[in-house]
Amino acid sequence: MTPHARIRRIGWLAALGTCIALYALLHVKVNAVHADVVRAEREIVRLENQNLLLETEFLTRSNQVQLAAWNRVDFGFEAPRAEQFLDSPLQLASFGSPRSADAPQPIMLAGMTGEQDVPEFPELVSPLTGRPVDEKVLAGDRPNGGHLAVAMAPGPLRVPIANVTVSAGMGSATR
Repeated sequence: MTPHARIRRIGWLAALGTCIALYALLHVKVNAVHADVVRAEREIVRLENQNLLLETEFLTRSNQVQLAAWNRVDFGFEAPRAEQFLDSPLQLASFGSPRSADAPQPIMLAGMTGEQDVPEFPELVSPLTGRPVDEKVLAGDRPNGGHLAVAMAPGPLRVPIANVTVSAGMGSATR
């Protein structure tokens, strides 16, 4: 290689290095300006929120003067005094009035303890016939291989209709 070509190659490398260094400086400067812009935008949003808060407070305080005037002139409201506050729930209950004669009976809640005798469960009666339901049907034994009107079992609800079993969850029917 000739000395002239070598100097040209070194010149190109120096120019390329200078361009890379200038690009890096420009990139750092752009990122710094971008960070300043983002910071300024955040400050603008914070100041707008604070401005909105101050406007709301100003409007609220200006309305308080109007409300105080209405309370004095139109409604006659006063601020509560110390003797108007209650000390206990019993004091609150003392303000109640006895039930009137036409008031409905209060709701009574049932409860049993382990020492009391548990009454027998009443006999199940058919709502259609009014007669007691057969114990075999309740136990799951179906006389003559018949079906209950509605059999409750895990899975879909099955309702037999004229010897056709319809499965409500499956959409199928068998005879």
